[in-house]
Amino acid sequence: MVGYHRSPYHGFSVEFSEHRAYGPGDEIKHIDWKLYGKTDRYYVKRFEEETNLRSYILLDTSRSMAFASGKVSKLEYGQMIAAALAYLLLNQQDAVGLGLFSTDLYDLIPSRGTRSHLNVLLSRLDRCTPAGETAVGPVLHALAERFKKRGLILLISDLLDRPDALVQGLKHFRHNRQEVIVFHLLDPRELDFRFSTRTRFRDAETGEVLTTEPWQIQDIYRRKMDQFRTRLRRECGAINVDYVFLTTEDRLDIVLREFLRKRQRLL
Repeated sequence: MVGYHRSPYHGFSVEFSEHRAYGPGDEIKHIDWKLYGKTDRYYVKRFEEETNLRSYILLDTSRSMAFASGKVSKLEYGQMIAAALAYLLLNQQDAVGLGLFSTDLYDLIPSRGTRSHLNVLLSRLDRCTPAGETAVGPVLHALAERFKKRGLILLISDLLDRPDALVQGLKHFRHNRQEVIVFHLLDPRELDFRFSTRTRFRDAETGEVLTTEPWQIQDIYRRKMDQFRTRLRRECGAINVDYVFLTTEDRLDIVLREFLRKRQRLL
């Protein structure tokens, strides 16, 4: 993404754009009291301002994200990533929104660039609970239909969905000239399958159960997982989508440095 684009959001602006209903995260100082006197309703003035980036953080909250072999689940780690990214973006006067999804998109907070908007995002992230099955592909298609303006999409998910559907959803965003960074988040045990005794595995989303000696399937599991990650990395690269793989044991500052490096390239 080269240079700046003009984007309507209030907070640092000088040019009036329109009125809209007052909502969470809006500053009281922007309420139009004259209009309130006429309508008995709260409206805020919207302005137009130059912003570096308009972005959306999309967080997978499906049941598979609840898995944790250690102290932190994938969802909890994803919440921390989302919170840190929101802080960084708003601190650089970028507008940021939040989308939560599992089987479908069930919550979407519009992107705004006000400092108080961070509290709105953090409050919603804090109330996330894992539920539903993973359906990344259909969710991406639905959002790509809504996000027509050029911006940045930050996807945080374990991506345990059909690769074809996922890639097609990413292509839809790229067709709309959206920049996309995918954070592929797994638990270390999902990567190395390091289980030493007879284990009962239960699919968190379908309920399917498999009891086996891990050594019997460890090699084929690791090979399939490597193939899965390699395919995602290759297909993301083919459509100019940044792919970042991480586990819940990775230090958060490493993840954020990687994001800042990629973001700098977009400006």
